[in-house]
Amino acid sequence: MMQFYKKRDFGAFITDSFTFFKLYGKNYFKNYILLNGLLLILMVAIFIFGYRELFMQIFGSNMSGESYYFESYFEDNIGMFTVIGVITFLLFMTIMIVNYLFPVFYLKRLAKGETVIKADDIFGDFKKNAGRIGKLLLGLIFIVTPISIIIIGISYALMLVIIGFFLLLLIFPVVINVVNFLMYDYFNSNRGFFESLSYSIRSQFSYANNREGSPFWKYWGTTIVIFIILYVITTVFTMIPMIFFMLKITTMAPDGNFEQNPFAGSFGVLIFVMYGVSTLISFFLSNILYVNSGLMYYDSRRDFHQKVELEEIETIGVNE
Repeated sequence: MMQFYKKRDFGAFITDSFTFFKLYGKNYFKNYILLNGLLLILMVAIFIFGYRELFMQIFGSNMSGESYYFESYFEDNIGMFTVIGVITFLLFMTIMIVNYLFPVFYLKRLAKGETVIKADDIFGDFKKNAGRIGKLLLGLIFIVTPISIIIIGISYALMLVIIGFFLLLLIFPVVINVVNFLMYDYFNSNRGFFESLSYSIRSQFSYANNREGSPFWKYWGTTIVIFIILYVITTVFTMIPMIFFMLKITTMAPDGNFEQNPFAGSFGVLIFVMYGVSTLISFFLSNILYVNSGLMYYDSRRDFHQKVELEEIETIGVNE
C-alpha cells in the first residue's frame, strides 16, 4: 500500500507516479471508465461525425465558382451548428469536471486508508460535493482562467525578445500546479475557494512550517518531466493520422477529387476516427499528471505528516 502523506524528492515524485498505476491502475481505470467512458465516447462521436462534416464543407467550399458556398451552408444550418456547439460545450465541461476531480476523490480515499474503491463511492463523492464543485467551476472560469491567460499571454508575447520563452517555460508548469493544488486542497480541507487558491500559490514556494527549503524547483521540475513524457506519447498518436494523410497524397494518382475534399469517403472517416482515438488516449494519459500533482500536494501538507506518523507509531505492536 502506498503512503501518501510523506516527504518526497524529485525522483520519488516521478517513480511514485508510475508506481501508483502499477498498484492501483486496474481499479483506477475501471472506475474511471465506468464514470467517464460514455461521456468520452459521445465526445469522440461528435468529433468524428460533426466536425468531419464541418471540415468537408470547408474544403469543399467555393466549388463551381460559388465563392460563398460555405457561408451559405453555415447560414442554412445555423440551428444545427448551434445545437451541436451547445451540446459539445456542455459535454466537454462535464468531461473536464470528471477528468480533473476523479483523481482528487480517488486519492483522497486512498490517503484515508481505503483499499477497495468502487465507482459508486466516487460517484457519491461527486453528488455530495455538487455545491462545492459548482463554486469551484465558477472560480476557475471567472477568476483563475482569466488571470492565467493574462500571465501566459504576456510571457508568450515576450517570446519576441527571447526572454519570453524562458518565462513561459517557467510559468506554465507553475500555473498547472496551482490549478491542480487548488482542486486537491479544496476537497481535502475545509477551506473556501479563495483560501485554497491562496494555499495553492503559497505551497509552490514554501512549506507551511517555513523551516525547510523551498519545494519550488522539485515541483516545477517534476511537472516539466511528466508533461514532456505525455507530450511525446500523445504526439506519436496524433502524428499517425497525419502520416496516413501524407502517404495518401504522395502515393495515389491525382484525380482532383481527393485534393478538393480529402475528408470525404471512408478515408476521411478513418482520419477522424484515428484523431478521436488519439484524443481518448490523451484523456487517459492526463491522469498521470493529475496523480503526480496529488502526490506533490500531499508532500506539501506537512501538517498531516506528523499526524500520520503518530498514528503509525501507535499501531506498532497491535497486531503482534
